[in-house]
Amino acid sequence: MHPPARSQRQHALLVIGLLLACAFASLLLSGMIGSIRVPLADMPGALRELAAGKAESLPASLLELRASRALMAFVTGGALALAGVMMQALLRNPLADPYVLGVSSGASVGALAALLMMCGAAVVDGAALVGAVTISMLLYLLARRDLRGGLAAEGGTSMLLLTGVILSALCSALITLMLSIAPEGRLRSMVFWLIGDLAGAPLRLAPWVVLAGSVFYAMRSARAMNVVALHADTAATLGVRVGPLRKGLFFVSGLLTASAVTSAGSVGFVGLIVPHACRFAFGPDHRVLVPAAVLVGGSFLVLCDTLARTILAPLQLPVGAITAVIGAPVFLYQLHRLRK
Repeated sequence: MHPPARSQRQHALLVIGLLLACAFASLLLSGMIGSIRVPLADMPGALRELAAGKAESLPASLLELRASRALMAFVTGGALALAGVMMQALLRNPLADPYVLGVSSGASVGALAALLMMCGAAVVDGAALVGAVTISMLLYLLARRDLRGGLAAEGGTSMLLLTGVILSALCSALITLMLSIAPEGRLRSMVFWLIGDLAGAPLRLAPWVVLAGSVFYAMRSARAMNVVALHADTAATLGVRVGPLRKGLFFVSGLLTASAVTSAGSVGFVGLIVPHACRFAFGPDHRVLVPAAVLVGGSFLVLCDTLARTILAPLQLPVGAITAVIGAPVFLYQLHRLRK
């Protein structure tokens, strides 16, 4: 028998509470660790100074410098994880991920085109969104037959991945073209941005607004996503408007990917690793999976970024390199499981 609804709610609240505590701990750890460490005993005083708006001591100054990067890592990781959850529910495929399917590459094409033309931050954000949504819509159109027939059918997974590879190759060709014609003064920053890096990322409000709105949409659509994740035909018979839901999920996942790309560049595999781990740990119910993935994804990228800037200190590695080292084996393992 299923546990009562009240017990399910209590369990969900307990899970979210624990993950919130873990998220706070990851941010705290990121503020403490660096080329100069901040002792745990100094953290309360440093936090009080920051709350008062004056960072006079060394611990408070270090924490202020690291806080912006840590918060941008958190919102980027949360956005990519939520985009992964949406795409995996929509495509009914555990390998669906903005990076693997080329959506991140589409956002990169748009953003790099705007950077090449020396546009402002707002135009770069808009161009990244156009690129991500364009690739999402192309993916939807090319995989539409598999979506109707069910991607669990033989060959569905391979065709979806092949579609993503082709779209990624197209985007890579466009990126190479832009890099080849870029002025020398902008080339270095464009290449480093492509790798995926949070060094010097300014604290911006827009990614937080995008993430909050996307979480609200995902929570409102959680029951429908539960049904669609099982089978689209079942969803239609139960009154779920599958067409509008699919379009909404594609658009919102593209918006999340664009937001992440403009914040940190192309950071791969977060949308693959985190939803898979959360689904394994907390179950497939999207009412729990959505907030859990956001919190775990944010904490995961904060820890990866902390590792990236400390493992070879004072040299700082791009965070995209760390996530790729972790994510590529997970992707191969998942692909091997599906082929079995």
